[in-house]
Amino acid sequence: LKPCWLLRALLRSPCTTTQTRTEEFQEMAVVVPRNFRLLDELEKGQKGAAGDVSWGLTHGDDITLSEWQSTIFGPLGTSFDNRIYSLSILCGPGYPDAPPEVRFNTQINMSCVEPSNGKLKTSWGMLAKWRRDYTIENILQQLRQEMTATANRKLPQPAEGLNY
Repeated sequence: LKPCWLLRALLRSPCTTTQTRTEEFQEMAVVVPRNFRLLDELEKGQKGAAGDVSWGLTHGDDITLSEWQSTIFGPLGTSFDNRIYSLSILCGPGYPDAPPEVRFNTQINMSCVEPSNGKLKTSWGMLAKWRRDYTIENILQQLRQEMTATANRKLPQPAEGLNY
């Protein structure tokens, strides 16, 4: 039998329950392995399409695709304006089912960041409600958005060039 026999059978057979074809196909969804997922994220990061954020492997020869380096350009009109923030991201063996560990290397004052070490608080929205379909890009974009939030946009920032 060919691998697509089940798909063909489903397309020919009528729905016998209240499920739609879309729901049937979603139940058959394939879980993409960790490394394939991370290779896809690496490719997107190398293309640089995100503009205000960037990401890539810390070490080009990291075959586990675990250690990432990223950058966020501070949004205009905030206390983060004209600043470049460096972050480290560790995608453990449970990623993408479990969130990565995210840490600012550049000192920053934000409500979702531990002031002593730059680690992103696990209680922060996206990490606290982690879903498998979230990506490194999503985290970086959401952090940049967080910089524009009322609670953060005018917070005084440490002097430029300081690291944790």
